Parts: sequence; C-alpha cells; structure tokens
Amino acid sequence: MGVIAADKSSIKGKSVICEVREPLIATRDEEKGCSGGEFVELDGASFGGAVFNLSTTIVGAGIMALPATMKVLGLVPGVLMILFVALLTEASIDMLIRSSRAGKLVTYGGVVGDAFGDLGRILLQSCVVVNNVGVLIVYMIIIGDVLSGTSSSNDHHSGILEGWFGSHWWSGRFFVLLITTLGVFAPLTCFKRVDSLSYTSALSVALAVLFVVITAGIAIVKLVGGSVQMPMLFPEVTSMNSVWNLFTVVPVVVTAYICHYNVHTIDNELDDSTQIKPIVRTSLGLCSTVYVATSFFGFLLFGNGTLDDVLANFDSDLGIAYGSFLNDLVRVSYVVHLMLVFPIVFFALRLNVDGLLFPTARPISMDNRRFALVTASLIAIIFSGANFIPSIWDAFQFTGATAAVAIGFIFPAAVTLRDMYGIATSWDKILSVFMIVLAVASNAIAIYSDAYSIFHKGGSSPRA
Repeated sequence: MGVIAADKSSIKGKSVICEVREPLIATRDEEKGCSGGEFVELDGASFGGAVFNLSTTIVGAGIMALPATMKVLGLVPGVLMILFVALLTEASIDMLIRSSRAGKLVTYGGVVGDAFGDLGRILLQSCVVVNNVGVLIVYMIIIGDVLSGTSSSNDHHSGILEGWFGSHWWSGRFFVLLITTLGVFAPLTCFKRVDSLSYTSALSVALAVLFVVITAGIAIVKLVGGSVQMPMLFPEVTSMNSVWNLFTVVPVVVTAYICHYNVHTIDNELDDSTQIKPIVRTSLGLCSTVYVATSFFGFLLFGNGTLDDVLANFDSDLGIAYGSFLNDLVRVSYVVHLMLVFPIVFFALRLNVDGLLFPTARPISMDNRRFALVTASLIAIIFSGANFIPSIWDAFQFTGATAAVAIGFIFPAAVTLRDMYGIATSWDKILSVFMIVLAVASNAIAIYSDAYSIFHKGGSSPRA
C-alpha cells in the first residue's frame, strides 16, 4: 500500500474530505459516515478526554511490577529511572509528531511507511498486533486470577468470588471471563471513536489513583505504628550477580510508558492539532506521578517481600484493622481498572489488524460488516488465550518486551535518523541512537532473563 498524504487541516477542522485517507485513520466522521467528497460537520475531542484516553493507554498491568523494581534498584535510582524514561518517551512521541506534520501524515503506520515503505509499515503494525494481543491476554488472565483464583503455581490463591461465596461453577474462571467478555468488553469495543471512551478512561485513571491512595494510607498507618521501616534508598551491590540484577528491571521501566500506537488516533479527533503536545506532557506527568507513588508506597509497605506483581501481596494479612476489606477493595478496583483499559488498547489493535489484512480497503469504521468481523474475531482469540495460557509469565514470554520497545523507541528513532524532510537536529539524531541502543539492550536483558528462568531449576528469574 502506498502511503497516502492528507492535509492535516482537512482533518482538524470542522469538515473532513473522506476520500483523502490512509486505511488506519480514525477521525471524527466515523459514526456518521460519508461518501465521495461530501463534507461532514464534526465535534472534536476535548483536551481532558484526550488526556484520560492517553493516560489509560499508558497505565495498565505494568504498574504492578514497578514496586518490585524498587526492591532491586533502591528508591532513589528507581524513581530517577521512572522519570528519565518518561522524558525519553516524550522525546520519542515528539519525534513522531514532527515527522507527521512534515509529511502531512495522520497515522503511525503512515509515518513509518513514508520512511521505509510498505515493509516498514507492515513490520510496525505487526509489532502493535503482537504487543497488544499479549497485553490484552495478560489483562484477562489477571482478571481471572483476581476474581476466580489461580493454581498456576504450586499454591492455590483464592479469588474474590471464591472467598465471598465459596467455590461454585459460576465463580469459575471460564464463566467469569465469559460474562466479563460479553457484558463489558464486547459493548465497549464496539465504539468507532476513541473519544467515546473518554468517560470510561477517566474512571479508569481514577481507580488507578484510588489504588495509590489506599496503598499510601496503609503504608503510612503501618509506618506510624512502627510495623514497617524506611525502605532501601540505594541498591546493595555485593557481587557481579547483584550488578546484573540491576539491569533485569530495565525492560519493566522502559515499557511502562508505551502509548505511541494511540497518539495519532487521539490527535486525529482533536479540533486543534497544536493541543497534542501539551496533552502528551500532561498524560506523562499524571502517569509519572501515579508510577512514582505506587513504587514508593508499594515498596514501603511490603519491603523485601514485595512480589513481582504487587497485587499478589494483597492476598495476605495486612496487619491492620479492616485489612481484609482493604485487600478486596484494592483488588476489585484494579480489576475494574483493567476492564476499562481493555477497550483503549483494543482500539489500536483492531485498526492495525485491519491495516494488515485489508491495506487497500476503505476505513474499517465505514464498513460495519468488516468492523464486526474483525472485532469478534480478535475478542475470541484473546478470550481463548486467557483461558488456555496458564499464567501472566507465560503470556509475557510469548509477547516479550521486544514489540513494545520497537513501538516506543526503535521506530521513532529510525524515522528520525532517516530524516525524510530534513527536520532532525544533531541532538535528535544523538538521542535516536541512544534510544535504539537502550531498546536493543533492554531486549537482550529480557531474552537472557527468560532463558535463565527456563534453563535453571525452579524457573526463577535473575531478579528472584
């Protein structure tokens, strides 16, 4: 497919010429439809709605792994690394936006295709599909584990429903995920505009903040009561193995801010295209605050007992009044958060799958039959994966950090180094080389960690 250039003003203004499009464009005429050169009056997305949608794209299951990175790095280097990666993410998104403006392109695939042709576009879309399918399967697995329990390890961890009502057929994993899929995911994934999800995204961000507030409250109460101590500020380096352990957390932090696949979709629905940069900064600032607070208070609360998924720590006695109630509140709120994150990530997945399968067809939002077929097929695949893949770890091994870091850093850096329009500065190119080196090193660390866990008895990772 040749990359189709589009005049940005024709999409940002109140009217859109529908025939000038690239297959992955998701603009505001989706739910009204158009034909030929007809002009359609549109309502643009709000600043706040765009911030919540982008923030929801960022804050997913990865937040639960951040407190464990503090156990390895210590609080000071850990917090600094979270903030550094946020700045690096802003720089990579800025590179994409500037390349989009220079080439008058309105999709991530269009930008990469403009620089590297159809092969580059297909490779990017494949990475988005692999990453997002894996992420959504992980979300479903977590929902099943929390609500119905899990026996993927040697010990059985009771789910919330099992703890409240006992073991019944309707509290089993398959039935709970089926009801969640039909009752929550199916309706929310039927929206054709990402801005239609702004209210659910706002609720999702609020639930993530609620998790931080509860965790902080418990940690402060226990700190005042003297039952917890101030956590380690810097890492303990005693051997070469401990030095290596420091690098095993890099993939977790590097992939914490991946949201690039939804930036153009959100941008296309704005009235004012100049708002996208402050929207990105606001979202990254909000998410960084949530990340730092979660890391600090999660590590403060559980110390060296912090698990790779800190949500699992809320399966034990907190040692305070109403501890059982707070455990359930934390887990339920986070499960609902993931349910509301699901459609945002799914939105980009559907667009990219459609771009791979039907590269020359009209936009999927204008073809109801294709829209329904692709949506139903993807939901069925994700539902099957969540029921047959035994654990989050296996799902992460399947997708890995490779696709995520390629989306977030390798492709933006490669486009900048290609510099089709002569807009890249010397600093841009130096930063691009650094991003690629960081991404490759991150992948190498992730691959080594997986191999280590497979070939050493007990299946423990170097971080264990």
